[in-house]
Amino acid sequence: MELGLVGLGKMGGNMRERIRRAGHTVYGYDRNPDLADVHSLEELVGKLAAPRVVWVMVPAGEPTESTIDRLGELLEPGDVVVDGGNSRWTDDERRAEELAAKGIGFVDCGVSGGVWGLENGYALMYGGDKENVAKVQPVFDALKPEGDFGSVHAGKVGAGHFAKMVHNGIEYAMMQAYAEGWELLEKADPVTDVREVFRSWQEGTVIRSWLLDLAVKALDEDEHLDGLRGYAQDSGEGRWTVEAAIDNAVPLPAITASLFARFASRQEDSPQMKMIAALRNQFGGHAVEKK
Repeated sequence: MELGLVGLGKMGGNMRERIRRAGHTVYGYDRNPDLADVHSLEELVGKLAAPRVVWVMVPAGEPTESTIDRLGELLEPGDVVVDGGNSRWTDDERRAEELAAKGIGFVDCGVSGGVWGLENGYALMYGGDKENVAKVQPVFDALKPEGDFGSVHAGKVGAGHFAKMVHNGIEYAMMQAYAEGWELLEKADPVTDVREVFRSWQEGTVIRSWLLDLAVKALDEDEHLDGLRGYAQDSGEGRWTVEAAIDNAVPLPAITASLFARFASRQEDSPQMKMIAALRNQFGGHAVEKK
């Protein structure tokens, strides 16, 4: 199939390549002309045969808002817009209604995989009507990891971003647990090789995971994380997860505490936040602050 892809940054550029490897045609647009295949949204839409599918992969908030608004003016009935960024799920229903008034479909898709997605595939969580999802399905199949899992039609519009939000909340708590354990091991006098303790956990233990593998990789690059400042940003989805928990009266003590720990990292140079920052850099290419 043909796909228009808006946003060719760390995620979008690799997604374009993975989709092309699966045999599909992708026309990519980015504000950076060195990355783009076309040089305007108008040109992008003009390249695509109807019914068109345009995937938006730009930062949440105003960039996504303005892009979808413009696509709503350019696309035609029967076309579909996919929001693959980290938008708040509460915005999806409004966008879907605005586009539906013009006969344009909308699918929200939470995407996980970071800088490793090109080779490993992306975990996809998407929401929307079945007929709109069906128009995008070949792209979902191209992006997902090999095998039976890694892709899910989570429900109606908003379900994809809600599922990704909860995924990221869980990620916060898991990273915080590894970080706390690492700091305690570093402080304890009897333990003389913390990095190798972490490495030993990669096989046979119940806490083995990809995050643990990335923690070991980070420690191989900087054994005591001396080169990092103990500061970790939050993307917003941790906050939204906690707010959704309050709205639904669901207790989330671990996820909430991990979010607050990131706030604490901005007040002092926290050793735990060195590990959080290192892990975010490893799996997502997020920037780290050097000393």
